[in-house]
Amino acid sequence: MPFAHPAGPVSPVPLRGRARVLGPVDLPALRALLGEHPLENVFISSRLDAAGLSAAALGCRIWGYFRGGGLTAACHAGANLVLAGDDSGALDAFVDHLGPRRTSQAIMGRSSSVMAIYERLVSRWGGAWLGARSIRVHQPLMAIDRSPDVPGDRRIEPVTADRFEPYFDAAVSMYTEEVGASPLDATNSYATHMRELIGTGRAFGAYDEDSGRFWFKSDIGAVHRDACQIQGVWVSPEMRGRRLAAPAMARVVELARRRHPVVSLYVNDYNTAARAVYAHVGFRQVGELGTILY
Repeated sequence: MPFAHPAGPVSPVPLRGRARVLGPVDLPALRALLGEHPLENVFISSRLDAAGLSAAALGCRIWGYFRGGGLTAACHAGANLVLAGDDSGALDAFVDHLGPRRTSQAIMGRSSSVMAIYERLVSRWGGAWLGARSIRVHQPLMAIDRSPDVPGDRRIEPVTADRFEPYFDAAVSMYTEEVGASPLDATNSYATHMRELIGTGRAFGAYDEDSGRFWFKSDIGAVHRDACQIQGVWVSPEMRGRRLAAPAMARVVELARRRHPVVSLYVNDYNTAARAVYAHVGFRQVGELGTILY
């Protein structure tokens, strides 16, 4: 005979949630939500550190989804559309509010959430949400909270303002190679960003005096409390294949951990060479992100 489940109380159907723009009063609830997965959410946390929850200061809105009186998901709706939280019911609400006009250049967050909202945006609105330049579904999130497993290359140093031009050239090359488009625009926003990274001691590189160029670069893209996220890792094409990347990354970890004990980064799953380098240095996978680029 079929197995009979014992009688018991029926689980209630979850209450339908609602979405609204978050304001300063919601900051503690948002901090608590982001704190559930701090490395996954370091980008939004870093933005809150810099600007709080004022849309005017942030330059964009952060939508929150509430269910049963609690904040269960959030959506940073700026140039980077970034998701946080585990409530799948929030995605339809965010899609409703985002609408048919796309202002974001990327969708970022946990892999499953990124793909789910992308499919909903395309299905609901089509138009500007179609035609993504790159869909990167599986991006391992990796972290290290101890000394690296290989000696660091001491040629890697914090970049100084007097070497902005060659560092900027390396950064443009890295971005163009990685994203498939140039970061240069009429507002010089990328140059401004690079100057800020250098000015705050978050840009690292190896400079070759003979050529006047950097052969390695890397930046700290986001920081929050004890954690930071590395981005923009690049070795110049002519220096590849010489086993320079692991010692260079080990040195970046050493330098970054002077201020941030936990160092994280994410990498495309198909980039097996980079993943091997990070594993060799001592990074371990702690999650999986996804990115949609327009």
